[in-house]
Amino acid sequence: MTMHNGADKSQLKLPAVLDLAAAESFITTMREQLQAGSPLSFDASGVETLTVPCIQIILAARKSSDRLSLSEPSAAFIAAFEDLGLDWTELCQTPPTDAAQQSEVGAPPSEIVQPAEQAEDLAMARRILSIDDSKPIRDMLMLTLADAGFDVLQAVDGQDGLEVLDKERVDVVITDINMPRMDGYEVIRQMRRNTTHKSTPILVLTTESEKEKKNLAREAGATGWMVKPFDPDRLIATINKVAP
Repeated sequence: MTMHNGADKSQLKLPAVLDLAAAESFITTMREQLQAGSPLSFDASGVETLTVPCIQIILAARKSSDRLSLSEPSAAFIAAFEDLGLDWTELCQTPPTDAAQQSEVGAPPSEIVQPAEQAEDLAMARRILSIDDSKPIRDMLMLTLADAGFDVLQAVDGQDGLEVLDKERVDVVITDINMPRMDGYEVIRQMRRNTTHKSTPILVLTTESEKEKKNLAREAGATGWMVKPFDPDRLIATINKVAP
């Protein structure tokens, strides 16, 4: 990925092929730019291939910060979003400048004081465990959930997820299905056999969409099923519904 620096913002030239490796590079670069306080625009004019994990990463990144925007999306970029029924136009909104942001809140971010009730809400944040063997997907979930105020734990496969559950209290579990060592179905079954997690909400997040597999997850004890890529707002709404 190539970074072009302008007078008022930085622009990231997206590569022709946006695969898993590109998604990891994208996250690293995005974090560095946002930590530096710079608005970040993606030049998508040269994108020829866009995989589902990269689509999800971009959606989560845009959701986590209004300082991100997209310019000149290629026909392939637009088609990848539209084929999945996703709205790519929101990505093209121009990020606000630092001056505009300060005028809205009346003070630089470092000078804003949180009300006591907001601080208490953060202290009581619900804890979410995400179980997925894909690092880009785990990073995407971290971006989305942390931005929504949740405390996020991560596990790299089903066995790792159960080990985390043995040590930590969680309010909701989000699990993939196809994983090494232990798949999502077995994670759900073992959780339901454990009295501690018998009623813990479990959301399945997977690329699978077959009715037979959904029924298998439901029989195992899953609370809900979502297909990747997902809409970040819908995910948050679902979590709030199953764990009010």
